[in-house]
Amino acid sequence: MISLNYRDPGPVYDQIKRKLRDRILAGALEEGEKLPTVRDLAATLAINPNTIMRAYRELEAEGYIYTIQGRGSFVAPLSEVDSGRKEALVKSLGDAARELLRLGMGIDKLHSILDEQVKEEER
Repeated sequence: MISLNYRDPGPVYDQIKRKLRDRILAGALEEGEKLPTVRDLAATLAINPNTIMRAYRELEAEGYIYTIQGRGSFVAPLSEVDSGRKEALVKSLGDAARELLRLGMGIDKLHSILDEQVKEEER
């Protein structure tokens, strides 16, 4: 399902969270799909189950997954993603756009990049 990069300087739980979120956004994990149990994923990755639990907890707080007690964790509809997460992404986008403009990238190039992203998403 996922693999870890042991050279990544960030926390392991964050790496797991990012990889699962990327798979959800790419459609590799579909709405309603059951995620591996905490124990199974921890055994597969040879890490502490608490690390997986933290990644799952944060993904659930952001609205990417939901948990049913006794049944497991599942991929949530993307419409359930937390508005706070969306606001953070908009802020990041704004920060990146401001920096690119200050570095001399023209507004037309920024528009072009966004247009390309939208077209790619529509495919």
